[in-house]
Amino acid sequence: MARSLTGIALLLALAACSSRHEAPKVAEGDEHIPCAVSGFGKLQPVCAVERLEGPDGLSLLVRHPDGGFRRFAVVSDGRGLEVADGAQVAVTRLNGDRLDVSVGADRYLFPATRKPHAPSAAAP
Repeated sequence: MARSLTGIALLLALAACSSRHEAPKVAEGDEHIPCAVSGFGKLQPVCAVERLEGPDGLSLLVRHPDGGFRRFAVVSDGRGLEVADGAQVAVTRLNGDRLDVSVGADRYLFPATRKPHAPSAAAP
């Protein structure tokens, strides 16, 4: 009986070791942006970005290395992006050619281009 309990304990220990896996250090995808998810660490290019065109316009799906994700809608009101899912609000700041976006404890750094202002129709 003691021998079978030892065998079972050994099998359970081996199963626990083999089922443990680490999350990938970089999210799968072709294009990556710097991000810091859950407030951990410094910005590193480990989040993958996928562009999605839909009936509501362009959106970006950002995949985190741990398997999580966040969806942003591209807006043209000067903010650049807004959260397309969930209740949290994106805080955006244009910093040179980068758009710094914070949502809760997550932070992302997107490439950005500033469009020139169109001349006003009311201007003489």
